[in-house]
Amino acid sequence: MKILLMGTSHHSAPVEVRERFAVADEQAALRKLIDHDEIEEAVLISTCNRVEVVVTTRQPDAARHTLERFFRHELAGEAPLPVKAHLDDVFFVYRDQEATSHVFRVASSMDSMVVGEPQILGQMKDAYGIAMEIGSCGPILSRLFQRAFATAKRVKNETRIAHRPVSVARVAVDLARQIFEDLADKSALMIGAGEMIELALFALQREGLGTGRIANRTRAHAEALAARFGATPHGLDELDDLLQESDIVLACIGGDGPILSANQLRAALRKRRNRPIFLIDIGVPRNIDPAAEALDNAYLYDIDDLQAVVSANEEERRRESLHGERIVLEEQERFAGWMVALQAVPTIRHLRARAESVRQGELERMISRLDLDEEQRQAVEALTRALVNKILHPPLARLGAQTDREEGLAILEEARALFGLDDPEAPGAEIDEALFAEWSDGGAGDDEE
Repeated sequence: MKILLMGTSHHSAPVEVRERFAVADEQAALRKLIDHDEIEEAVLISTCNRVEVVVTTRQPDAARHTLERFFRHELAGEAPLPVKAHLDDVFFVYRDQEATSHVFRVASSMDSMVVGEPQILGQMKDAYGIAMEIGSCGPILSRLFQRAFATAKRVKNETRIAHRPVSVARVAVDLARQIFEDLADKSALMIGAGEMIELALFALQREGLGTGRIANRTRAHAEALAARFGATPHGLDELDDLLQESDIVLACIGGDGPILSANQLRAALRKRRNRPIFLIDIGVPRNIDPAAEALDNAYLYDIDDLQAVVSANEEERRRESLHGERIVLEEQERFAGWMVALQAVPTIRHLRARAESVRQGELERMISRLDLDEEQRQAVEALTRALVNKILHPPLARLGAQTDREEGLAILEEARALFGLDDPEAPGAEIDEALFAEWSDGGAGDDEE
């Protein structure tokens, strides 16, 4: 059995390409995939940053063609891509151990746009749940995803990869939490209505921010953003009144000079009875007069301050990610050993069955020429069986011992070639049809030594 993964992500395609492959109905898509004979199990992961399909198959080439058709026709449709890109350039394909490693890295947020972000693990658990619900996830992918979740837990518990934010917006919120332990009773004033303001407001609300206000030159833009976050919209002419009610001020708005002066902030602090105010200026040019830093109870950070923290955090995450990669490798090797063991049982049984078929055939031909009574016949039977068992024991024992080694699968494949187990003309092959029928009915249980 082979594992095959095909997909596209933020690493291989821009958003205008990725959105073409967004899956509206995961259950319907999975049912279409497992209707194909060459695909036995399937799990579909569809997020804003990636669309990936993991399958198990006995026919990897045919399964790859099916997945290509699925992406090209079922998802992308026939319309041309919105940018100059060939579909072959936006896909990646992994097999077996590479596929396993990729799934583990994705679950552990090692492959995310922001390494260490926690959202992807929940999204993968949802994808796994959908596959289990409709029956497209069988024993192999179930084991794969359970190990992926365990790997993610290890990376979270054994590294500090997610302990420090690595975006300007998240750093700003992290600093706010250091100044104000609890944001539930705090009010934030966002000056501007762009992407950075949106990210910061989203992060603040996730941390339990009490009240949000958005002030912007174009009031309609403030209203649109405020409606999404349950904030109140305002114009820049209201800043003096808004400042005295704001514990956190984040400014990111275009202009030729400061929007907030030191005098405005001094007056606001007086009206606030010197309750502290946290000022985050990520505008370029700066939106807040740098002289405000000298004011008592005013804590001012500009874009350079925040970027320095981001850089330090990125370096720490880079170091921690190396530890995370080692954990992923350990878990990937452990899963590879399980896969080898899964395939070792049929290989060992196949070799024994072939040898037994040869023994019985030769024994029947010999006995038909000899005049043996029942006792003599049983003695010859025991002798030939003992010979076959003694000859097979060393290679079978060694095959069984390979199940916990990374190269075990390659050794199993070499053994199959050496003993001709995939050759229908080899001695003993007449037993194959009955043996394979038994395995397909689930009768390949544990092997006996």
